[in-house]
Amino acid sequence: MCLALVVVSLGVVLTPARPPEPAAPPFSEQARAAALAETRQLLDAGSQLGTAARADSKDGPAEGADGRPADAGNPAIDRTVTLLTLQAQALLAPGESPADPAGAASASGRATPPAASSAASTPSASGGPSTGASAAPLPATAAGLVAALAGSGRQRLADAAKADGGMARLLAAVGTAQLLQASALAAGTGTAAPAADVTPPQVSGTCPSQSATAPTTEAQAATEPSTAAQPEGEPSAAASSLGGALASAARTEAQTIYGYQVALTRLGGDAAKSAAGELAHHDALLGAVESLSRLHCSAVPPREAGYALAPSFLASPAAGLGDLEAAALPVYGDLVALSEGGTRQWAIAALFGSAKRAVQWGADSGALPGLDRASMPTRPAGETPSQPAG
Repeated sequence: MCLALVVVSLGVVLTPARPPEPAAPPFSEQARAAALAETRQLLDAGSQLGTAARADSKDGPAEGADGRPADAGNPAIDRTVTLLTLQAQALLAPGESPADPAGAASASGRATPPAASSAASTPSASGGPSTGASAAPLPATAAGLVAALAGSGRQRLADAAKADGGMARLLAAVGTAQLLQASALAAGTGTAAPAADVTPPQVSGTCPSQSATAPTTEAQAATEPSTAAQPEGEPSAAASSLGGALASAARTEAQTIYGYQVALTRLGGDAAKSAAGELAHHDALLGAVESLSRLHCSAVPPREAGYALAPSFLASPAAGLGDLEAAALPVYGDLVALSEGGTRQWAIAALFGSAKRAVQWGADSGALPGLDRASMPTRPAGETPSQPAG
């Protein structure tokens, strides 16, 4: 009663304090959510593009909105839908349902935000807000889908440079596959190919001191828990530290160089010319890995005189080179997860380069290059490719 009289006499109104604003999710979670939303949008666009092509084929030959033939059941479009389906599954957080309408296209043809918070608040790798794919209409042509797929891939690689270890590996895998699939889709639909190269940073520097061999933030970053259920994003047991990952990469490059040297004695024509160019590139990669090892005060593995090659490699050297390039993917995936800064950016570029060369030699780099294939999601039998599994 006395308090009420004081309040009235002073003309002061007591109001409860405003509750604090909820803390923003960590960058890695925001990057995962943005990747999932955009991947679902691309999946919707690919599914609609394939459906429209099949519908047009019933009425005879037709042209797409970009003036090019809209072939029913285009394998490039079907492969794109399959790849995006698998990636959307891999990007799900624990307890998140594939049937969640977040990120799906609305009836108006525009994508909806992935959650209550707008996609415009999602940070890009530069630290600023992303433009948010949720505000843009779905691509309605093959050319539009190629451009959107390439743009998403580049954004995923940019975000991988800043995310926590396991999430960085997943984002690098998603971005690499999307960029490569954009090129494959362009070739399969007769549209202009996007720029599909990732330039690595220059490697330089020396070990600051012997005391630097103690655990650093780079090794610690990969041990931070990920918000998504991605056991395949964890480094392998053989590369449980940054030094171990660099040593594995050096041994892998040395073995790959040996493989190219052997293959050159059995290849001819354009294949031999291409192999010679890639051999020089792998020599440079090995030199860079050794430089990074010295920079991080890690031991550089000695180069072996030779390596065992399977009989199938000698019988089909071109396919064997594809297998060697594909075998390097999880090695560079480990390096992405266990590094940061310039070393991680170099590892991301190396991962992309290995995946691109694997495809050029006829190997399948997969929907998530750099991750353990045994732990990747698979599409359940009978599921239509136009929808995520669930």
